[in-house]
Amino acid sequence: MTATAPRRPLALPTSWVRGVVGVLVMFGFVELLTRAELVSADYLPPASSLVGESFGLLDDGNFWSAVGTTLWASFYGLVRAILIAVPVGLLLGLSKRAYRAAIVVVELLRPIPSVALIPLAILQFGLGTPMKAFLATYACLWPLLFNTIYGMKEMDEVGVDTARAFGLGGFRRALRVNLPAASPFIFTGVKIASSVALIVVIAAEIVAGGGGGLGVEIGSARLSGNVKLSYAYTLVTGVIGILLYIVLEALERRLFGWNRIGQADGR
Repeated sequence: MTATAPRRPLALPTSWVRGVVGVLVMFGFVELLTRAELVSADYLPPASSLVGESFGLLDDGNFWSAVGTTLWASFYGLVRAILIAVPVGLLLGLSKRAYRAAIVVVELLRPIPSVALIPLAILQFGLGTPMKAFLATYACLWPLLFNTIYGMKEMDEVGVDTARAFGLGGFRRALRVNLPAASPFIFTGVKIASSVALIVVIAAEIVAGGGGGLGVEIGSARLSGNVKLSYAYTLVTGVIGILLYIVLEALERRLFGWNRIGQADGR
């Protein structure tokens, strides 16, 4: 008989265990603050009641409508930013002349906060999804653009020379060699931009106060004095951000596992 190796117990990555412990410690600290009356429950309700309020939202149709509105505006803005930033980043990464000509304009526009554009966006698009998507697009452009440029500059020259030796022209070389090589960097930009899009859209909803969405619900609960509901919506927003990160992280592992070093053991 041949001996079979013993099965290794399924172990969670260390990073996940630490993350769960960190969340539990934070909730325990908030619970302790309010139960010990060190902080008024009118301003910071107990963590246990916030969790219960958050689960109660799952049976509320308005909640799911708000989630859909916010996520759609975020996704719409992110996709538009990808369609703009990736081609421009490829061009600026391939051409030093184009980079030198455009970098001054890029550095002029990049520091402008997207929230500062809310009044102009409202005047142009109103209070609906187009306004929020425009702000998300503007905010997502920069991480996508610079990650694309960085990926192009990290391109292995041997691969470029080999493609050139096989007679591939500039456009075909960019699509078949440069773009695949830069794709892990571009996807990193997508991960960053997805969180930025969600933050910007919710901020626009809170400030503008119209068009529906999670930000509108947070603002409405705050104005009505329902502090617990406001915190619950905020907590759910954080959970959505975590779920989005998990999905994109899993997708990155599947698509670009060959480019990830030291990830199999959870580091």
